[in-house]
Amino acid sequence: MGAVNGPRPPGAPGASAGPGTPGRVLRVAGPLVETTYLPGTAMHDLLALGPSGLTGEVVALRGDTAVVQAYEYTGGLAPGDPVRPGGGPLAAPLGPGLLGGVFDGLLRPLAGAPERLVPGAAPAPDRRRWRFRPLAAEGDRATGGGVLGEVTGPVAGPDGGAAGPGPVPLPVLVPPGCGGPVRRIAPEGAYPADAVLAVVGGAEVPMTVRWPVRRPRPVRGRTGTREPLRTGQRVLDLLFPVVRGGTAAVPGGFGTGKTVLLQQIAKWCDADVIVHVGCGERGNEMADVIDELAALEDPRTGGLLADRTVVLATTSDMPMMAREAAVHTGATVAEYFRDAGLDVVLIADSTSRWAEALREFASRSGELPAEEGYPAGLASRLAAFYERAGAVTTLGGRPGSVTVVGAVSPPGGDTAEPVTAQTERFVRCLWTLDPDLAHARHYPAVSWSGSFSRDAAAVGAGQAAAGDPDWAGRRARTAALLAGADRLAGLVDLVGVTALPAAERMTVLGGRLLREAVLQQSALSPNDAHCSAAKTAALAEAVLAVAGRCRELAAAGTPPADVEEADFGPLLRAREETGPDDASGVAARRDAVLAALAALGGGPR
Repeated sequence: MGAVNGPRPPGAPGASAGPGTPGRVLRVAGPLVETTYLPGTAMHDLLALGPSGLTGEVVALRGDTAVVQAYEYTGGLAPGDPVRPGGGPLAAPLGPGLLGGVFDGLLRPLAGAPERLVPGAAPAPDRRRWRFRPLAAEGDRATGGGVLGEVTGPVAGPDGGAAGPGPVPLPVLVPPGCGGPVRRIAPEGAYPADAVLAVVGGAEVPMTVRWPVRRPRPVRGRTGTREPLRTGQRVLDLLFPVVRGGTAAVPGGFGTGKTVLLQQIAKWCDADVIVHVGCGERGNEMADVIDELAALEDPRTGGLLADRTVVLATTSDMPMMAREAAVHTGATVAEYFRDAGLDVVLIADSTSRWAEALREFASRSGELPAEEGYPAGLASRLAAFYERAGAVTTLGGRPGSVTVVGAVSPPGGDTAEPVTAQTERFVRCLWTLDPDLAHARHYPAVSWSGSFSRDAAAVGAGQAAAGDPDWAGRRARTAALLAGADRLAGLVDLVGVTALPAAERMTVLGGRLLREAVLQQSALSPNDAHCSAAKTAALAEAVLAVAGRCRELAAAGTPPADVEEADFGPLLRAREETGPDDASGVAARRDAVLAALAALGGGPR
């Protein structure tokens, strides 16, 4: 990225602390810059480097020298250039202008990138205005997290024209640590994003607040939840569910379908806001993701999915510190919407590229390398990131959640490499993508033998309380049938299915029906791209009932070949031929298959 020019608020990338004697650049080695120490500078503070104010972060202090990693290309920066304070650590501007936007890892709008690349040019100001409706009155007492009003909009687009209402109304909250009587509050009307809307206890409350990205936003407390995050993907919702506020990792090599699966989760999961962080991905892949998100219809609102999505695009050619900061920025944005009482899904694609940035930083700073060159603190860094997920009670007393889904891209598909191995320790769910399934055109290619969910027991208890007491039993029977079929797969390849006893042949048949009728799902089919909980349960129950009837027929002496040659077409086509919520249509097709099987055994038993 080019230099960011023009005046900036304190804590913003490249912000200056004001007049004073500047420091000086001592040495430049790519993005690593050594400068003289500026009094008052602390670790992780920002500095503005050179005449154009390139943004850098202090990563080491050695006597009268500060070691700085630049967030931007340092071409043209030379020893002797001035260095000024940046106004504190990297802080993200949090406000209503985030939804629908595409930003870099420092939360700078990429719409203004061409202007920032021109020396001496300032980004175009955001001319949008937002509707504010006060919900507090002067004289009321307010505490941190309290609601002062509500913002909707925008009322004008970037070109000054009219715009429709935003998909997610956002509360204006008293900042953490602030409290007291409301001394002033703005009347209802339209205001720019940087407007001060209230004064609480002597502190101004703007519409857009700033928060350090490496510091988790405070909450009143964490809450245990048994409510699953519905992804609309049957293999996940049926076998490997994640609760709201949980964590999941998606390891998979090249070509296993990570991008499509993450897009399906973003489109169909029942979250209020999606934060998609592209960390170190190739630029063409990020461009494809942004283009597809911009074209996808939001199934919840009928508008565009991008209107309730925040995209942070940090590509592989950006400096290491910009890639490293992106996941922290994304987590901060997710926590902002969580504090508004919303359910947020944070998708990090991919944490492997983030870990590579950590490895690059460790190498430059002289840390002793651990396994495969990654820093010894890799595990603690991953744990700190996933720890920012959770279902909470906010400071204002509202429920909210951040669910983190991190993609992992192990080199060569080797899931024993350090990032995958360490990630497994800290996530509640692992959705491993199997290259053999992907090569067989089985999508989503989630391995039922290599994945797990530590949330399954909690979800089962929650589903029983919500009126589906059979959820845990259905999942257990499905998993047992798949495990039995997998156990026989090698033997079938060796001697053929006809050499197996009748009972085992029925197990192989049941596993095939589960794979083809339930676990496979087409992202391109209007009926099959998304599946409701009711239809998922109906499909699983239908296959289990048919598989059970097949075992009964084989045990009663019906030739296994006759059972295997029965017409299972209505069941196999049910996922495509019935609507996403049509559980009754699935039941009708199940009954048709059971009737055909009954004819083989002389009627039902």
